[in-house]
Formats: sequence, structure tokens, C-alpha cells
Amino acid sequence: MPIPMLEINNISFAYDTQTVINNVSFSLKKGQNLSIIGESGCGKSTLLKLIYGLYDLNEGEILWNDKQILGPKFHLVPGAPEMKYLAQDYDLMPYVSVAENVGKFLSNIYPEEKNARVNELLEMVEMSAFANTKAKYLSGGQQQRVALARVLALEPEVLLLDEPFSNIDSFRKGALRRNLFAYLKHKGVTCIIATHDSIDALSFSDETIVMKSGEIVQNDQSAKVYLKPIDKYAASLFGEVNEVKVHNLIAFEDKEKVIFLYASELFLTDYSDFMVTVKQCYFKGNNYLVKAVFEKKAVFFECAFEIPENESAYLTADREIIDIRLL
Repeated sequence: MPIPMLEINNISFAYDTQTVINNVSFSLKKGQNLSIIGESGCGKSTLLKLIYGLYDLNEGEILWNDKQILGPKFHLVPGAPEMKYLAQDYDLMPYVSVAENVGKFLSNIYPEEKNARVNELLEMVEMSAFANTKAKYLSGGQQQRVALARVLALEPEVLLLDEPFSNIDSFRKGALRRNLFAYLKHKGVTCIIATHDSIDALSFSDETIVMKSGEIVQNDQSAKVYLKPIDKYAASLFGEVNEVKVHNLIAFEDKEKVIFLYASELFLTDYSDFMVTVKQCYFKGNNYLVKAVFEKKAVFFECAFEIPENESAYLTADREIIDIRLL
């Protein structure tokens, strides 16, 4: 029996005359997690809506388990029944309780099973204490957690999440992400998450797609996208990045070769050809992010201590990292 698969085949879409998605293709097997990252306006949210069937394609096709996903021209109620889509507006019912919102689409024929399901999901998103609270009294982050529980209630085969943790407090976000993605893996739910947060991609996604101007510029295993970004734009989505000439790190190397190094990959050394002038230090808690200048260009690196302004510093990087980027 073939493994269920989501297939996106050469799809394009335009608002009026403005192309938003241009010739996008990829596939995803049942139970896999995929992150889509990119700058605002690159087409992440539109792509999720197309996959769900909220818009009609201009070109291409979308298939789930060999069944074509069609847009509103073909369905009175847009959206594919096998999928659930969590938008950024949550769409909760404000005047009913949290529990009622989560159980909105569950059958009332077996009330005990329904209540157990609702309680299970509220526990996962850490909202059990608010089960009887009306949604209108919740904060934005709490509403986001309730909306997340609601889209999971009917156990979709495919889950589409648009910035699902954007309003959630940082101290709660880590546990919620771990709970959610462990749950999805256990249930075998295929998940696509559009996000600006690199942690979503690196920690929880099997693969990552980098989008720019409606096109896929890189698609690979998440670790490979991080370790070998295709260009500076892709690298910048994971934090401060530097474009460094290799001969400044390794003597006698080709002077035209450049590599991308994250701020965390550059460190102080006693001497090198990469001497920078420190301009500013930003305290991050466990270390400092240092902004410096080299040949009139900004350079970012991390350091365990603060460095005085205008002091010179010699930088280098691990040879292993350099070799990975040069491959």
C-alpha cells in the first residue's frame, strides 16, 4: 500500500496581475513536518491557503494521497476535509467557553468521548484551567493556544499552521512546541508550518523550504539548509550572518572565495588576517553579540565578555565549519 503523500506540482498563483506564488513544487510524506521560512511577503501564508483550497490555482495541481485539492470554484465550502488550517486570526467564538470552542466540530453523540478529547487537547496546550472561560477574556497568546487545540480536535491528516506561536510568551513557547510536535509525530499527522522563527525549522521540522518572492530558493533537510545555506538571504533567516573572504581565515586561499558564517561561528583568536574594530556590544544573557567593522563592512560575532568600543579583535572560525561551507 503506497504511503500517503502531499504533492505540490508546479503551482502558480496571482492576485489580479501580481504573481505571489511562482512555479512551486515539493512533496511531503505522511507524518513529516515541513517548515516554510522567508521574509514577510514572500508567499508563505498564500501557499498554505492554496494547499488548503481557499484559492484557485492559476497553474499546477495539489494532491493529497492522489486526490486533487480544488479551490472555491469547485466547492461550495472551501477547504479540504482531510486538512485543517490555522490562520493568524484564530476565528474563535468569543462568547462561548474555551472548552466549547475546542469541541465545536466534535460530535455530541458520545459526550463522554467528546469531553475526554477536549480535556486531552486543553492539557496539551496548557489551557485546562481556562476550560470554562469565555474566549473574549483571553489574551492573544491564550487565544492562539485554544485555536491550535481546536484544529487538532478532529485529528486531521494534514495540518497547516501559519505562525502558530507568534503571540505566545517565550517561557511557554518551548514546552508548547515540544508537546505539539511530539503529538503530531505520534499521530502521524503531516504538518506544514509557515514561520519566521528558525527554532521551528531547526528543532522540529524534518525539512525546510526557504521562500523568496513567491519562489522556492532552497529545499532540503533542515540541518542542511542551516549548515549549507544557498545564499546570504537564506543564511540570514537563521540569525546574524557574515559574508567572509576565505583567505582572511586561511592563508593562501583563493581571494575570490567567500563563505557565510553565523555570528556564533566566529570567535576570538590571538592573531589572524581577520582583524576587526569593535563598535558595539549587545548583552544577550549568556554572552554578547558584538558588532564590528572590517574593510568598511559590518561583522557580527559572539563573545563571552564585553569588548570596549574601537578596540581591535582578531577573529577566526573552526576549520571544519569552513570546509563544510566550501564543499
